[in-house]
Amino acid sequence: MDFEAGQYDIAVVGAGHAGIEASLASARLGMKTICFTINLDAVGNLPCNPNIGGTGKGHLVRELDALGGEMAKCADRACVQFRMLNRGKGPAVHSLRAQTDRRKYQEIMKHTLERQENLTLRQAEIVDIGVEHGQGENSLPTVTYVKTHTGAIFRCKAVIVCTGTYLAGSTIVGEAIQTGGPDGMFASIILGERLREMGLNLQRFKTGTPARVNARSIDFSKLEEQHGDEPPPQFSFETKEPLINRAICYLTYTNEKTHDIIRKNLHRSPMHSGKIDGTGARYCPSIEDKIVRFADKKRHQIFLEPMGLETEEIYLQGFSSSMPEEVQLEMIHSVPGLEKAEIMRPAYAIEYDCVNPLELLPTLESKKISGLYGAGQFNGSSGYEEAAAQGYVAGVNAVLKLQNKEPLIISRNDGYIGTLIDDLVTKGTSEPYRMMTSRAEHRLLHRQDNADIRMSHFGNHVGLISDERHKNVLEKYKKVDDEIKRLEETFIPPSDALKELLDKNGMPDVLNGISLASLLRRPKITYSDIETLELRQETQKDGSCLSAEVKEQVEISIKYAGYIERQQRQLDELKRMENHIIPEDIDYDSLQILRIEARQKLNAVRPLDLGQATRISGVSPSDAAALMVYLKNK
Repeated sequence: MDFEAGQYDIAVVGAGHAGIEASLASARLGMKTICFTINLDAVGNLPCNPNIGGTGKGHLVRELDALGGEMAKCADRACVQFRMLNRGKGPAVHSLRAQTDRRKYQEIMKHTLERQENLTLRQAEIVDIGVEHGQGENSLPTVTYVKTHTGAIFRCKAVIVCTGTYLAGSTIVGEAIQTGGPDGMFASIILGERLREMGLNLQRFKTGTPARVNARSIDFSKLEEQHGDEPPPQFSFETKEPLINRAICYLTYTNEKTHDIIRKNLHRSPMHSGKIDGTGARYCPSIEDKIVRFADKKRHQIFLEPMGLETEEIYLQGFSSSMPEEVQLEMIHSVPGLEKAEIMRPAYAIEYDCVNPLELLPTLESKKISGLYGAGQFNGSSGYEEAAAQGYVAGVNAVLKLQNKEPLIISRNDGYIGTLIDDLVTKGTSEPYRMMTSRAEHRLLHRQDNADIRMSHFGNHVGLISDERHKNVLEKYKKVDDEIKRLEETFIPPSDALKELLDKNGMPDVLNGISLASLLRRPKITYSDIETLELRQETQKDGSCLSAEVKEQVEISIKYAGYIERQQRQLDELKRMENHIIPEDIDYDSLQILRIEARQKLNAVRPLDLGQATRISGVSPSDAAALMVYLKNK
């Protein structure tokens, strides 16, 4: 029998990475919030890879931290190895990735929720979302309550759905298919049916996770060690205490024997036999997909990553599969170092339902039901970081709507979070969406190192970044500007110290002196070199007052000044042109500057303005730029 159990402002369904950020944002902004999870032991779970960050994803974590989110702080406390990816490339694509102690991360996040004022954490399965139909002709239904499987009704004014892969979840290992969520948890079946009844357009996606093996059964002598960076870089701008790398990862490779085993058993792969209906992510393929799609490759990387410091479980990154368990064992045993590996958890695929994100507003509120928001994998994305970023945006916007305030809209011109949400709600997705640096048009402007200056004003405006923290950010970049000006205005004459520095880097001597900024613009010359040179020449003011973060910003700003200025001009031009009206009679077929696909999509949609055109799926950033130039010339 149903019964009234409580009254709340906002109810969050799910306590994964999206649910956590949504709940914390709502509660910290003063809303009485309740967060539901099917199992309290699943709060903050990392059911797939035991790491936070990665290419493009590290940018999301940094931006979320600058907005006042929680993920970065928890990662710094729970992670056991830190590495900056793409160091051999420019700063635009540098991305922090950290191996996580999985249970420690969950412990910290769960305790954070438990201690948060205005927030109730509750173990229960939500089976119904109540709606009240509007009075006017064009008014939307509005959410009024959520109901648990035990009949408890919690009245609320907004609901944020963060169901992850639990919604109608089904796990697949070869021929063995069963209803369930990650790690043997229950699936959420009834809620999915209810959401369809409410008129939401749900689609079926698929993801997968590799096997975990016991470390004592691995021959590490055959593996390549992968150490973390020293000193370890941190995720959160707030982290001050030094971090410590406490774990080592390892690298091995598949071989022809592995590939032969897979090819011989492809007919038993659910992906290839038709037993899996959901669409998987192209950018995170199973090992079976890799062998089929990249048949010419002789080997594939397999990273061995520890699941934590107090467990022997090792995650086989790059070895995702849905093959039968006996085939998985044969595959694993064919890999150097894993000849006697013992499987602790077999690899599996998981299918689940999610909403078509084209049904969502940029606030992540449903276009069909007022007060209903979505975040994370429910919105068609993949990944912990993508989920956390959406959870924050959904939570903040639910609060702002209840407070009758203007919504928080982070555009793709602001950073990666804006790109993520804009891609989802304007282009949609036919597969689990994964953030990558290639999706961001203005990568050099939207770096992870400057996320604080780009995002903290948003967090301060909504009330999740304190005035003091925002002031500190502004003061930091004032120091950057002052130091850049000093380096531009400081000239040094030829000297033995300068000649030695140039000779060391294979550069010609300077005959008439040079500014420190001009010197820093030269390849291989670093800010540290400038400091050393000034000290030797006794011309430098004490630079110890500048933090490493300030020095980093100075070096990037000077070295890439020309590129940054050019990209900023392009961004400013796009902003000015975004609302440029497109003539109704424009003949796209005659515009050879556009790709064929772009011409077809533009003809089909017939966008009213350039802003709309840039967000059509199939119209690339280069197409949009070419169209902008054409319209400007016209």
